Amino acid sequence: QVQLVESGGGLVQAGDSLRLSCAASGRRLSSAGMAWFRQAPGKEREFVAGIRSSGGSTYYADSVKGRFTISRDNAKNTVYLQMNSLKPEDTAVYYCAASASRWSPPLSEYDYWGQGTQVTVSS
Repeated sequence: QVQLVESGGGLVQAGDSLRLSCAASGRRLSSAGMAWFRQAPGKEREFVAGIRSSGGSTYYADSVKGRFTISRDNAKNTVYLQMNSLKPEDTAVYYCAASASRWSPPLSEYDYWGQGTQVTVSS
């Protein structure tokens, strides 16, 4: 069993930056694709960014491309999401997820999920 725990969320102003972390325990994730999703109130959960097991390939939603960067440290079993130039529309609960085979949508391909961390961006 894999446990994923997100941290780093908070309340910031538009234009600020945040870095989210996702720490995994229970099993090494060096062979897993990892991704960040988010869910705003009243909306479906959506893909934000993904990274291949080796870290050599990444994939981003158009809405965050150029502002967010996903990275991973397999030695620490941790995945990060650096979020710059935050906008009010980035407000959501952000979830970390692991997949045996993907680092891109869809959501259904992800086997393990964290509990989420709230990011709120004020205008």
